[in-house]
Amino acid sequence: MFLTVVGCSGSFPGPDSAASCYLLEADGFRLVIDFGNGSLGALQRHIGLFDVDAVCLSHLHADHCVDLYSYSIARAYSPTGPQPPIPVYGPAGTEERIGLIHGPKGDETLRDRFGFVTLEPGRREIGPFAVELVHMNHPVETFGFRFSHGGKTLGYTGDTGETDAVTAVARDADVFLSEAAFLEGPGLPPDLHLTARQAGAHASRAGAGQLVLTHIQPWTSPDAAREEAAAAFGGPLDVAVAGQRIALG
Repeated sequence: MFLTVVGCSGSFPGPDSAASCYLLEADGFRLVIDFGNGSLGALQRHIGLFDVDAVCLSHLHADHCVDLYSYSIARAYSPTGPQPPIPVYGPAGTEERIGLIHGPKGDETLRDRFGFVTLEPGRREIGPFAVELVHMNHPVETFGFRFSHGGKTLGYTGDTGETDAVTAVARDADVFLSEAAFLEGPGLPPDLHLTARQAGAHASRAGAGQLVLTHIQPWTSPDAAREEAAAAFGGPLDVAVAGQRIALG
């Protein structure tokens, strides 16, 4: 199982990275997790444009989903003809949300390009991956994921404020990919994002093997985020960068 960081910038694209997008591969299956602003272009540095087997969206904020519409255009107007539909797993209302990017009346042709599957908490399979889904603490319905294959597990928070669900997602994960949009300080809005210290504390409580901080906003220092997380987590620690590739066994 291999994880590629396609985009890791928090809330909007930065000068060095697209917004949230990750490529998870196993047994020749390629799953795109989140599809934020600018990520479709970056994705093509790693795989062919039509090599995606499925898409999984944690939630429907633009920095995690908006380039799915761009991808629908690419699949519809390929020089070799329309590409066959692929599954898109997302929260309730995903088809309508993406269609509204086209215009106020939506886009009924999206169902010719994608097969939309509504996610719910619990367990399911996506390609070769066993997936556990947990509701997170964010203003819109948001899922955290545990993707398992071959005895290895990737935990991913999506976006979330403080909640015990973060520890559940990270529990004994070989790699814990955690949002860390904030640094500690006064006046932080509740129920929105984690601080890097909170991400580190959850990783420590959960016994995660490796912590990778992501969704760091362009104006936030990655070094400061790393230092803050390291004060709470003593294991291997990275700050995600675009193009990073991580092998999970």
